[in-house]
Amino acid sequence: MAIRVAAVVVAAGRGTRTGMPYPKQYRALNGAPLVRDSLRLFASHPEIDLVQPVIHLDDIARFKAASEGLAIAEPVSGGTTRQGSVRAGLEALETHAPAIVLVHDAARPFVSDALVSRAIAAANEHGAAVPGLPVTDTVKLVDAQGLVTATLDRAHLRTVQTPQAFAYPALLDAHRRAAAAGREDFSDDAALAEWAGLKVAVFEGEKGNVKMTTADDFTRAEGELAASLSDIRTGIGYDIHAFEDGGDHVWLGGIKIPHTRKLSGHSDADVVLHALTDAILGALADGDIGMHFPPTDEQWRGASSDKFLAFAIDRVQQRGGMVSHLDVAVVAEAPKINPRRDEMRARIAEIAGLTIDRVGVKATTNEKLGAIGAGQGIAAYATATVRLPWVAP
Repeated sequence: MAIRVAAVVVAAGRGTRTGMPYPKQYRALNGAPLVRDSLRLFASHPEIDLVQPVIHLDDIARFKAASEGLAIAEPVSGGTTRQGSVRAGLEALETHAPAIVLVHDAARPFVSDALVSRAIAAANEHGAAVPGLPVTDTVKLVDAQGLVTATLDRAHLRTVQTPQAFAYPALLDAHRRAAAAGREDFSDDAALAEWAGLKVAVFEGEKGNVKMTTADDFTRAEGELAASLSDIRTGIGYDIHAFEDGGDHVWLGGIKIPHTRKLSGHSDADVVLHALTDAILGALADGDIGMHFPPTDEQWRGASSDKFLAFAIDRVQQRGGMVSHLDVAVVAEAPKINPRRDEMRARIAEIAGLTIDRVGVKATTNEKLGAIGAGQGIAAYATATVRLPWVAP
């Protein structure tokens, strides 16, 4: 596939100003690490063809956990400076030769789809463009003693953000020239592009597109998120499917488990994902799985149930909310669930876009009681905790 627009997401920094024992881009906010939110936005944007992460190799385990399930390129190792890390990402894209490249800091997790689209449009028009906001405070120049030497005209000042957007060949050439000249001191790609002689335009940024830099930034963001998603709801889901002869496996929690019989159902009969889907829809008061995916509809015959869970997650996101926790209990005499429990948790987390510590899976038998106890089928009970923006009744 031809690559027209690529995004380099820089996540190689150490983030020492936060005072945390690990880099800030791996701290959870809004239910997932910052880096996951940044990557997910670009990976799901319809105008982005390829996402190239740049990381510190010391963080590879954290990165793999944070990015699990996302459609992104293999990460490359960053440099000792932000500029060196961006150059590493650009070099990794050379074989794809995109027309446009966006460069984004992973510590800005609140970038919107609309801002990304504006960045691409601005790069197409100008060749080099950055998002910016007007300066509202008076800005003074001071000398080494802290004395004011000038008052700047704020009408001509902008604070700039990422993603910054460029014609890929021009930005790669500028980075290579700067490296050859021994220049590693540019604070952003716009400054480097200006040094290289490129004309850089400024397009409309977003106030919400803040960079997480200090511990206070996280405290403030967490408070704002809690305030904005103060409608906390819990939904309950239940599903049961009977065994039927034939088959050599069952689908549970999105993974294939060997068994002597299969579960009967219109789709793949994954009781775990069905129960979780109903729990989320219940929290939204948005019907149930049968209403949205009726068993009378042939298009869902044999369908993989990850589609149903992803649909429910999307319904939450369309309302500006988030799923903060999923929990499911599987009731079965066989097959054994516990040996595969963490695989199920990982797959559910992948489908839902959550970190694995926000997914619980338990398993029990029915103590030989009833149809489940007699080994005639499998049941699942699920709960979902959902946070939505508060809307006054």
